[in-house]
Amino acid sequence: MIRQFVVGTALLLTLAGAAFAQAPKPGGIANAVIQPEPPGLMLGLLQNGPTQMVAGNIYEGLLRYSETLEPKPGLAESWTVSPDGKTYTFKLVKNATWHDGKPFTADDVLFSVEFVKQTLPRARSNMAKVASVTAPDPFTVVFTLSEPFGPFLGVFEVGSLPMIPRHLYEGTDYKTNPANNTPIGTGPFMFKEWKKGSYIRLVKNPNYHVAGRPYLDEIYWHVIPDAASRAVAFETGKVDILPGGSVENFDVPRLSQMKGACVTGKGWEFFGPHSWLWLNNRQGPTANKAFRQAVSYAVDRDFAKDVIWNGLGKPAIGPISSSTRFFNPSLAKYSYDPAKAKALLKQSGYKGETVRILPVPYGETWQRWAEALKQNLEDVGIKTEIVATDVAGWNQKTSDWDYDIAFTYLYQYGDPALGVARNYISSQIAKGSPFNNVEGYSNPAVDKGFAEAAVAVSPADRQALYDSVQKTLIEDAPVAWLLELQFPTITRCKVHDLVTTGIGVNDGFRDAWIER
Repeated sequence: MIRQFVVGTALLLTLAGAAFAQAPKPGGIANAVIQPEPPGLMLGLLQNGPTQMVAGNIYEGLLRYSETLEPKPGLAESWTVSPDGKTYTFKLVKNATWHDGKPFTADDVLFSVEFVKQTLPRARSNMAKVASVTAPDPFTVVFTLSEPFGPFLGVFEVGSLPMIPRHLYEGTDYKTNPANNTPIGTGPFMFKEWKKGSYIRLVKNPNYHVAGRPYLDEIYWHVIPDAASRAVAFETGKVDILPGGSVENFDVPRLSQMKGACVTGKGWEFFGPHSWLWLNNRQGPTANKAFRQAVSYAVDRDFAKDVIWNGLGKPAIGPISSSTRFFNPSLAKYSYDPAKAKALLKQSGYKGETVRILPVPYGETWQRWAEALKQNLEDVGIKTEIVATDVAGWNQKTSDWDYDIAFTYLYQYGDPALGVARNYISSQIAKGSPFNNVEGYSNPAVDKGFAEAAVAVSPADRQALYDSVQKTLIEDAPVAWLLELQFPTITRCKVHDLVTTGIGVNDGFRDAWIER
């Protein structure tokens, strides 16, 4: 019912907007919630959802993406692809500058590619087929691939390949560079102030390369740790924007129906947020396949969807989301079957060891989910304890593989080669990131299947290869898939054009304006 309400309301708002279209008005201050407070804003180092949401309006990528995932100009004004699919040529905008006034050129692109290959595991995977990146002139960049890679035009979004200022980072220790605390991008808004525990303030970039943008003067991202207080902040008018996931799900229906409130489920098309449990494949009970299968059968996904997430989302049946290319709905899936879980638990030789559960520290919904999981597992005989931590602690523990079972959700980026393979292929097993193959699963057949599917030319061939990979992963149960998540964005109706791309609020403030 809630899902139908969100979709139906979004449709009505779209029709209403078409009927009463207004010219954008410059000026005004946007007040938005950010939940939780991000650990930092340097997008080339941090990939947490809150970091991407704020910093995606400071930094930029070469391309932006529509709601149908079609590429749109960003810092690249045009691009061409050679007939053999191996050469991508980007023409850069000529009037872009960094927030400190230095010009943005092709040298920054070349530097950024090498930067993120060192710091972002997903970027390393995305760039694996790149044989060379060259700059024939200051405003042209040429990517030459070793072989065709169909999804390549999808890797230039601001969170996937943010442009980093070469003049500030070249020759420095990236992780300790002082610029990390005062991020410098080319985007429509500039970092101004961060009062920890209270707000992050961005101000209009007066020299932005898109004429007339942005419309807004400032953005305040309010940090409000208490879930009830975030809802009250919207009700009382302290904030006008509740990005997806910033309030608890049980508050969504009430807030959406307030007078003057608008809601949309759009703006997540590029991400396809997919949740699961990391199961440590290296040690302890979770290293046993039968035990991992038992966990998957013990989880009540429908309860999680209907009760904890208030009907938002849908059960995930495997590694590929239903909104991602090459999903196969006919494959076997783990239903809620406690009896089968108990049989597999006995088969695994489990001896009653305590298994640690690490929740995502993103609010009450996630804490409730951890408690529900604890009950599910203890109902079938698995002894558990919940380990509490903050965002930085969660990042540290998962990056160091210091967990038994850990909640997570990651983005799929529209294609398995971009957002799925990284969580299961052996080459992505590396400490230091909570977003790669954190579980430590390794299967040469899966590695081979993902590699071949990424470069296969025919969609039918890619589908067959991904079908095989999905079947193997579901059997091996390296993780326990949970839900395909849905995060509606709630705003005052006076806020216009905030969600106009496939990543929504993450780069939406460029075009947003407030009716006054």
